[in-house]
Amino acid sequence: MSQYSPKNFQHLKGTPGFSDKALDIHFTLYEGYVKNTNKLIEELEKLLADGKSDTPEYAEMKRRFGWEFDGMRLHELYFSAMKNGGSELSKDSDLYKKIEVDFGSYSNWEKDFRAIGAMRGIGWAILYYDKIGDKLLNVWINEHNLGHLAGAVPLLPMDVFEHAFLIDYGTARAEYIEAFIKAVDWEEIVRTTDSHMISLRL
Repeated sequence: MSQYSPKNFQHLKGTPGFSDKALDIHFTLYEGYVKNTNKLIEELEKLLADGKSDTPEYAEMKRRFGWEFDGMRLHELYFSAMKNGGSELSKDSDLYKKIEVDFGSYSNWEKDFRAIGAMRGIGWAILYYDKIGDKLLNVWINEHNLGHLAGAVPLLPMDVFEHAFLIDYGTARAEYIEAFIKAVDWEEIVRTTDSHMISLRL
C-alpha cells in the first residue's frame, strides 16, 4: 500500500502571532503523526499476512490507528486553513450567508467558535457542515479520534492542544485564538466546500 507523505507548510513561517519556533515544533509533531500512520499500516498488514489478526497486538494497533490518522489529517486541515495575513470571508459567499442563517450572524458564529476553543481541556474546535441535516455546527473534539460528527465535513479546525499555543502564549489561550482567527484563510475554506461538492442550501 502506498504511504502518506507529509505536506510542506513552511510558507506559514512569519505568520503574525505564530513564532517560527512554535511552528517548527508543530510541524515536527504533525510529521510524527504521518510517520506513525504509515508505520501502523505496515505493521497491521504484516500481522494480517502472518495470520495474527486475532492477537492483542493487532487489536491495539487498530485502536491506535484512528488517533494517528486523525492527528495527521486534522493538522493538515488546520495548517491549510491558515495563511500569512489571513483573508476575510466574503459577505457575498454562500458560506457567509449560511453562517448567518444557522448562527444568526457571523458575529454569533465567531463568538461561539471562540468560546469552544477557550473551554478547559485539550482538543479541537471545529466548524462542521452536516450535509444531510444541512447545518453548520461548531463542535468540541477532545481526542483526535473521538467525538467527530459522522458524515459531517470539517471545514475549519482550530488546534487547542497546548502544543499549539503554549510556547508563544503560555496559558493565554484567548490571545492564541485571536491570532488564529486573524490567520484564517477563508478563501481556502470556501474552496474546501467546493472540493467536497458541498451545496449549501440557503
